Amino acid sequence: MKLFVGLGNPGAEYAFNRHNVGFMAVDAIAASYGFSAWRNRFSGLLAEGRLGGEKVLILKPQTFMNESGRAAGEAMRFYKLDESDVIVFHDELDLAPGKVRVKMGGSHAGHNGLKSLTAHLSNDYTRVRIGIGHPGHRERVVGYVMHDFSKADYDWLEPLLGAIAEAAPDLADGANDKFQSLVAHHSRAGDEPPKAKTAKPKRAKRARDKTPKTEQAEATTDEKPERTGPLAGMLRRWLDK
Repeated sequence: MKLFVGLGNPGAEYAFNRHNVGFMAVDAIAASYGFSAWRNRFSGLLAEGRLGGEKVLILKPQTFMNESGRAAGEAMRFYKLDESDVIVFHDELDLAPGKVRVKMGGSHAGHNGLKSLTAHLSNDYTRVRIGIGHPGHRERVVGYVMHDFSKADYDWLEPLLGAIAEAAPDLADGANDKFQSLVAHHSRAGDEPPKAKTAKPKRAKRARDKTPKTEQAEATTDEKPERTGPLAGMLRRWLDK
């Protein structure tokens, strides 16, 4: 049995925050594989289902981000799971928007949700790090992660959620490298966008280089991803407002 934990803050006002992409990822998985209805358990919302041959519990702590470990710890102890059975989905400032990396252990890097999980579970759980980019300045981080995804983010967010859901059975089976590769392939988020070939004056190039990477990543392109995720309709209605 595996416990998938999505990190985020409860409430409609936070639903589309960058900080809530962990919630979005596990919502996509639950919707794609016909998991049970969400029910109140362990200071969170719990759904049950199967991914391949593995039984999986999905938990969305409702304790706010900085107490996420309390909910996850309750569920882990109740089902007598090891830390190695826990897989956490969370936003990652140090990855470009749309990139995903899987790792076991490591520091919390200032992420309050991971800090709480480590305090309650120890440090031997798997993290699915979902890149949201960095605002460029440390003092802008809180406002950035607590702000909704922009409309430009839609181009990578929708296919990424679908790719995470599609590859989730490999994650449940412990094939972390395969999961990571499939997500990169299906979401077309494995590489940085190609740079324009048109030559520009040096002064203009220097000005462009000073632009924060996240702002460059939010630029739209004419080519739309072919794949869409199970949250596509919800995202489209929100982004079209």
